Amino acid sequence: MKRHPALVPLSRDHHHALVIAQRLRRATAETATETVRAFLSHWDTEEKLHFRIEEELLLPAYAAHGAPDHPAIIRMLLDHILIRRDVVRLGSTPPLELLHDFGARLADHVQLEEHEVFPLIEATLPESELQALGDRIRDATH
Repeated sequence: MKRHPALVPLSRDHHHALVIAQRLRRATAETATETVRAFLSHWDTEEKLHFRIEEELLLPAYAAHGAPDHPAIIRMLLDHILIRRDVVRLGSTPPLELLHDFGARLADHVQLEEHEVFPLIEATLPESELQALGDRIRDATH
């Protein structure tokens, strides 16, 4: 799916998140510790900032033109809360079931954003607003 250039940096982040989500879903007793370490490193270096950009830049820009209580937006924010909750749980040698469930939640979240939220934003924001949003996203990631 062709993404508006304003959202391309966030879509790139999603690719990284999907790779990590797959590792989480496939974790075994032998790979669990390294998988958690890899995810937490990804969380600290990329994903926390990604969530902040979405919550502080992307969603307010959308809310200026669209329904902030749209079901996809509500689900996105709920996912953010649950993912943050699970990040805390990962810090204490979690059971494999939690890793697998977390990986599935993360992958489902990326799919929600790529297939529902981003198209909604692209369809709702005027082109000039999308371009300005893209500038703010690029500034926030550098």
